[in-house]
Amino acid sequence: MALSYLPLLLILPTAISALTLDCKNIRIDKQSFNLNPLAGPKTIHFQSYEPPSIANTTYTIDICAKLPSVKDVPNAQQCPPGTRVCGVKSIYSIGGDGKGLVEQVVPIAGEFTASNGRGLEPKVERLKDASSHEDAKREGLRVELNGGKYPDNKTGKSQKAIIEFICDRDVDGTEGFGEEKLRRDDDDDRDDDGSKLPDLDKGKSLQFVSYKSEGDDQTGVLRLSWKTRYACEGEADKAPVKAPGSKSSGWGFFTWFLIIFFLLIASYIIFGSWLNYNRYGARGWDLIPHGDTIRDLPYLVKDFASSTMGRLRVGESRGGYSAV
Repeated sequence: MALSYLPLLLILPTAISALTLDCKNIRIDKQSFNLNPLAGPKTIHFQSYEPPSIANTTYTIDICAKLPSVKDVPNAQQCPPGTRVCGVKSIYSIGGDGKGLVEQVVPIAGEFTASNGRGLEPKVERLKDASSHEDAKREGLRVELNGGKYPDNKTGKSQKAIIEFICDRDVDGTEGFGEEKLRRDDDDDRDDDGSKLPDLDKGKSLQFVSYKSEGDDQTGVLRLSWKTRYACEGEADKAPVKAPGSKSSGWGFFTWFLIIFFLLIASYIIFGSWLNYNRYGARGWDLIPHGDTIRDLPYLVKDFASSTMGRLRVGESRGGYSAV
């Protein structure tokens, strides 16, 4: 009976890899890629005029994990648990107070098997292997993430995200994130009619390409472009890289202090021994600088410990008396 389960056990790892995306170990066509340094929520924007308002859709993506919930934001204005790629469209009044009204929350990709039976089902291919002639000239990866549906009912349309990781050995891939607030402040001098929109994604390695319905089933497809050296072939074979926010596994200051301290002591002993040998012809313990002190060190420690214990006993015995 046990042998009948053997085929299932053999195909289990393949089935799991087909359902999830292991950022640390992406293997395709005998090439390894490690996208783990790009882990963590990243945001990108698309802005457009919808007179008399401005529409801003914020796309948040984490290719390696599910997006965390945002504090102080109502659940109705967030994508459901399990989302990897989320789009939130807000409407802003031109010349208003800057507060937006959330109009749409679209879960584009993620693990929703528990709620609606839809999974991430990632698909990865090298750009060199793509059918497009232009893609064949580029180096990198195309990653497709599925699972989304909007609205989440019978008439809802399927959603997916396609991210092209383009090899650029001069770019890490994490540049520009966390600077949206600074760019908003720099662009606060725009005209009241909204003729100048702030570039919230200036300097980012991740860029918005398009979001539109594609295919016969009119699937909503978000396309993003991400320049990074981690999409270059051979990069994963170099020194290990860490995800943002991960703790360093290197030695701390105290460890280095101890190493240097003992190296200095060893150098002093070696140099002193060499000097005593060549200058005085010393042998044995006489070779070592302060050899008498080092030889007597165990006895000195023993005497110090005995003296300390004796003082403690005397203190305890005195503490037992009570005044009359």
